[in-house]
Parts: sequence; C-alpha cells; structure tokens
Amino acid sequence: MVEAEWVKRAQAGDRETMIRLLREIETPVYRTAYYLLGNEQDALDATQEALLKIYHRISTFQGQSRFETWAQRIVTNICIDQFRRKSKVVPMPEEMQPVDTEAEQAVHQSHFHSDLKMAISQLPDQQRTAVVLRYVHDYSYQEIAETMNLPINTVKSHLFRARKQLQELLAEYKEGGVAR
Repeated sequence: MVEAEWVKRAQAGDRETMIRLLREIETPVYRTAYYLLGNEQDALDATQEALLKIYHRISTFQGQSRFETWAQRIVTNICIDQFRRKSKVVPMPEEMQPVDTEAEQAVHQSHFHSDLKMAISQLPDQQRTAVVLRYVHDYSYQEIAETMNLPINTVKSHLFRARKQLQELLAEYKEGGVAR
C-alpha cells in the first residue's frame, strides 16, 4: 500500500520517491490492464501510458481518494479507450491433446481459464471494469465507485449484471467438473 507521505514527497519533486511510487503501483496497474484488454502487449502499452500519465499528473492528485484508486481510474480509462479503438476479441489457444491424467487436468483448467477470460472480455466495458476491480484487485464497492466515478448502487448493478451474464456464458461448467 502506498503511503500518503510518498505521494506528498513525489508531488514536491522528489524523483526517487516518485520512482518508488511508480514501482509500487506498476503490478496492480498492469494486472488491471491485462484483465481488461486480454493480451500482454496491449496491457504493457496501457501500463506504460498510465504510468506516464501518473508521473505527469501527480500534482493534480488531491488526496480525496486513495492514490491506488486514482491510479486505477487512470489505467481503466486508458484501457476503455484502447478497447474501443481496437474492439478486438481475445484469441483462444488451440486445442491440446493431453497424454497423461495430470496434463488432462491442466488442460481442463486451462480451458476454464481461457473460457473465463473470453467471457469477461465479452462483458460491456463498465461491467468488465467492475468485475476486474472487484474480483482481481479485491476492491470494495466504495473503491470501485471512486475509481469508475459512479454511484455505489450503479457499481452493484454492474456487478450483478456481470455475474448473471458470466453464469450464462459459462453455463457448461458445473460444480465439481466440466460438463462437456
């Protein structure tokens, strides 16, 4: 967690603290970008753009929310813009034929992970963002509302609809195994 003192020092022009601050938030920013955009290269591009914006706009951070929340808002907006520009589908890995049982289980897990990733990528932008912030970053409803600049009830509504749609998209999976 980023300390408020770091932010104040970075805003005052302390270069070493600014670098420390950026390193501290780099992984969560990348994780958000990856889950929202669905591929490594686009996520790296979005992360770089977000870190540059954070660096150049640190003076505009007013402390009304956590620094991490402010940073997540920046990367989320960049990802939504990028997704709208490219509007592409996350590619699925080709089928694999496992030789042993452990490999077969790994493939089933891989299929589920790929299917889940694909299902999340099919959600509308607002729902996808809410899901990533809630279930990847474990943000509270309040933090998601601040990050997305939405009322809490709207966030809850997005999450409810997203879960319902994910249930439909992943209906072939049953508790205790795959229903294929």
